Amino acid sequence: MRPKPFIPEAHQSDKRIVRDRTTGFIWHRACYRVLYADTDRAQVVYHSNYLRYFEFGRTSLMRDFAYPYKEIEESGYVYPIYDLGLTFYQSLVYDDVMHIHTRPVNLERVRLQFDYVITHAEKGHLVCMGFTKHCAANAAGRPVAVDEKTVRLWQSFPQTT
Repeated sequence: MRPKPFIPEAHQSDKRIVRDRTTGFIWHRACYRVLYADTDRAQVVYHSNYLRYFEFGRTSLMRDFAYPYKEIEESGYVYPIYDLGLTFYQSLVYDDVMHIHTRPVNLERVRLQFDYVITHAEKGHLVCMGFTKHCAANAAGRPVAVDEKTVRLWQSFPQTT
């Protein structure tokens, strides 16, 4: 099944924030180039590396919104993934440049979710879509309420225009 097209366009003056013309959703955009080490024998990106790209997008979003993940951990919180999903549409190969689009979506008392769209930066085609769901935990690994700074990030991130 073919997904709806993802058509990012500039949103305001910050090039790191784009709006999908199809849905109206706002996304944070990070740029990444495929390393040779990311590919398999067939010279395409090995499937598990897309989860690393999701992490790059997620941590870039948080850093750009003045709350690096390092500060979260220093505050005594961790956000392990308890569920994820990924649907592939086209492959990336060595030296391709991609745009990793990330947006915070669901926020509950102890859980939160990020959605992702990866596109080929030069050709514009959709590479994959996915999500990660996280549980807020303290340093001992016990579930706790999502920290206040993360809640503020969710509240301040624009959802649609």
